[in-house]
Amino acid sequence: MTSSILTVSYIGASALFILSLGGLSNQESAPKGNLFGIIGMLIAIVATILGLNAGFTEYGTLAAVILPGAIIGAIVAANVAMTSMPELVAILHSFVGAAAVLVGVANYLQPNESIVGVEATIHELEIFIGVFIGAVTFTGSIIAFGKLRGAITGKPFLLPGRHLINLGILLASVFLGYLFMGAEGHTGLQSLLIMTALAGVLGVNLVMAIGGADMPVVVSMLNSYSGWAAAAAGFMLSNDLLIVTGALVGSSGAILSYIMCRAMNRSFISVILGGFGTASGTVSASSQVVGEVISATVDDTVELLRDAKNVIIVPGYGMAVAQAQHSLSEVTKMLRDKGVKVRFGIHPVAGRLPGHMNVLLAEASVPYDIVLEMEEINEDFPETDAVLVIGANDTVNPAAMEDPASPIAGMPVLEVWKSKKVVVMKRSMASGYAGVENPLFYKENTRMLFGDAKKNVDAILSQLRSA
Repeated sequence: MTSSILTVSYIGASALFILSLGGLSNQESAPKGNLFGIIGMLIAIVATILGLNAGFTEYGTLAAVILPGAIIGAIVAANVAMTSMPELVAILHSFVGAAAVLVGVANYLQPNESIVGVEATIHELEIFIGVFIGAVTFTGSIIAFGKLRGAITGKPFLLPGRHLINLGILLASVFLGYLFMGAEGHTGLQSLLIMTALAGVLGVNLVMAIGGADMPVVVSMLNSYSGWAAAAAGFMLSNDLLIVTGALVGSSGAILSYIMCRAMNRSFISVILGGFGTASGTVSASSQVVGEVISATVDDTVELLRDAKNVIIVPGYGMAVAQAQHSLSEVTKMLRDKGVKVRFGIHPVAGRLPGHMNVLLAEASVPYDIVLEMEEINEDFPETDAVLVIGANDTVNPAAMEDPASPIAGMPVLEVWKSKKVVVMKRSMASGYAGVENPLFYKENTRMLFGDAKKNVDAILSQLRSA
């Protein structure tokens, strides 16, 4: 393949990736956006393979690497549950980070003899920075995977003087970079590997210090890191497409993280530095809840829904775990057929991944026009007859607005307690992922419907059908 055809192919793939991002910004256009991304990646892979040097003959080895990876990826993606999608995204980010590290080390051990002078200096700097970003992304993503998976506690692990430790690691990495840039031949490998280990520790320390309430932001931020790691690998390999693709992923991930931080009243810089989260698993004295929990039955809930004219449903991670979205879609259809105004209220960080609830509801064929974001629906709660909260906790916690000492103080939440009646579906009275008690459960207009969300929604659906 000639260089001009390769360039055109890369431009076409880049355009498709941009169209893909544009499509993914809207639920209705998301399938088309996915298709653009698939076609763009296919063009990129084929063009890169055909554009290899004329002396390259190891196509069999290349196929032996690509095909098993493609098969494993397809099997994993096809079988992963939507509740496990955040963990999958996190672990895939770690692969990108590891790839950047390996590409950087390989580039250093096999330098391009045609690059000399200032270009060689810039290339070495690209290698050092790319390996640093890749190592942070690799270990940070593994910790995020463990937290999302439940293998590591969602509570923040705060080392004494952790910010000084992180600062020390950064300063040490700068010094190692100075030694690396001044080394001749391959003598800088030791500095590069020591920096890689330190960057790995930095990634662990940064993510371990972040509490469960901020994990969706962390996943988005790691997505940004993986993009910059890919862009750095593109500079190392002089691959324009990899640079463009990495920059797209890196910038879009950073923008999404910033938007989510604003939605949660969080400082973007503080979240990145591990500055938020509860310091322990305890609740501050000022946030100890008072009142009495009032239980409800399925019959009570059905009666409330039948009498209501205006209903808002607030889904959370518990709905995803119970796989209740399909039954809930049927309940929604039946209520709407009876003339009840039904809408869904979605918090920006509901679930464990941005857009998690939107994807689940779209999968269950819930109409897009009744799925509203927090800022679109919050002012409607006072005029709402009934709110059905399914598996949500931190995103409907009034302590965020009423208790300045709460770990989630200032975080915008769905103000469900302002409605006439609230029914909360939960398995138990356990706190949410942020480890914070929820005063909503003790309010006079709140009823708790305990048990598996899927079974309860199925029971509600059955009674609505028999009416």
